[in-house]
Amino acid sequence: MHFDLLIRAGACMLPWGEEQADVGILHGRIAAIGALHTHTAAEVFDASGLHVLPGLIDSHVHLRDPGDATVETLATGTRAAVLGGVATVFDMPNTNPAIVDQDRLDWKRSYAEQQSWCDIGLYVAGAKTNIDALAALERQPGVCAIKVFAGSSTAALLVEDDEHLERLMRAGRRRIAFHSEDEYRLRARKPLFHSGMPYRSHMEWRDEECAFLGTRRLMALARKTGRPAHILHVSTAEELEYLRDFRDVASVEVLVNHLTQVAPDCYDNLGGMGVMNPPIRGERHRAASWAALRDGTVDTIGSDHAPHSRAAKRLPWPDCPAGLTGVQTVVPVMLDHVNAGRLSLSRLVDLMAAGPARVYGLIGKGRLAAGYDADFTIVDMKRRRTIEESWIASPCGWTPFAGMSVQGWPVATIIRGMTVMRDDEVLGAPIGRLARFQA
Repeated sequence: MHFDLLIRAGACMLPWGEEQADVGILHGRIAAIGALHTHTAAEVFDASGLHVLPGLIDSHVHLRDPGDATVETLATGTRAAVLGGVATVFDMPNTNPAIVDQDRLDWKRSYAEQQSWCDIGLYVAGAKTNIDALAALERQPGVCAIKVFAGSSTAALLVEDDEHLERLMRAGRRRIAFHSEDEYRLRARKPLFHSGMPYRSHMEWRDEECAFLGTRRLMALARKTGRPAHILHVSTAEELEYLRDFRDVASVEVLVNHLTQVAPDCYDNLGGMGVMNPPIRGERHRAASWAALRDGTVDTIGSDHAPHSRAAKRLPWPDCPAGLTGVQTVVPVMLDHVNAGRLSLSRLVDLMAAGPARVYGLIGKGRLAAGYDADFTIVDMKRRRTIEESWIASPCGWTPFAGMSVQGWPVATIIRGMTVMRDDEVLGAPIGRLARFQA
């Protein structure tokens, strides 16, 4: 055969394990895997000494577009993604204006395919005002899921009460992604805190019970309605233990921050740049997240990339907004965890490729297998680097992992057979397309 691209001699992370193999790509898809030394190609990528992963997926990003272009845009956020080895992102809907109806979704789909450096799925926000439209909206091309803020959101998108949550969960059938915190507990405890208190007050206000209450309510409704729920950024030991009994209706995401950073150190060292929702918590919860990752409770890992300006993050608590950058750093940080022995490379592929594809019904991605999209994250597991803010592509320009030394680095991102990043250089023009999902 004559391929469009031939990746030679890489350590390929196949669904059944690691194998030294060549990968032949034709018309944007994987055409052959094996010993292909007798075949030719228009382009050859020498992957000797490198690991070839299926294109990794960050299924939880906020690209803020439409919004404030000085903080992030879809173009800059997806450029950051490919620099960090991410081949597909799923973008959240709480933009300004939010993605809540057909007109805004149509605009966003057209805009995304003009601006995106990587392939992209779009969330639609579930709100009290659009429940009757959600069954149709979730089946639209490019839509990865309905996202519901059951706590901690603006009034327009907040769905905090059981009546509206149940109605929403009966509107359609695909898995819904939830921000799970109990809004009533947040409101009741807010008078206990005031401006100028230490940043660590964030985890005290949004405490473990706040998250656990929200998840218990959602699981009761999921069982009642039969609607599957993906609980985003699970952050407490209590939730992770509880969710093991709801695998029939629940899937679980944890964030790279909750696996990597620990309170109160993160607040003392980072100030507002350690503030996110749900909060980074103490060592007991970080240890529980790793245990849940190892026993299979966790289905996906995301970054929850949610940039704000540096000036806003320097405001005193609680005036500083919650949210951290992460789409560009999630792969290097997780590769460092692999090298430290905290998880295997095959488990990382499961969490950031096969897992998101399974949970969201993503078509043609998530596996290094014949017939799948030719998406690859090619990494050097021996390369040592320090994460520097000068490397960050998002206009806000900062990362909570600045100064962190890591071992393991993405050296190329390939999307549908086209190399879009190699050795820290973004190549060509934006080629992103809408991802496809089972309706």
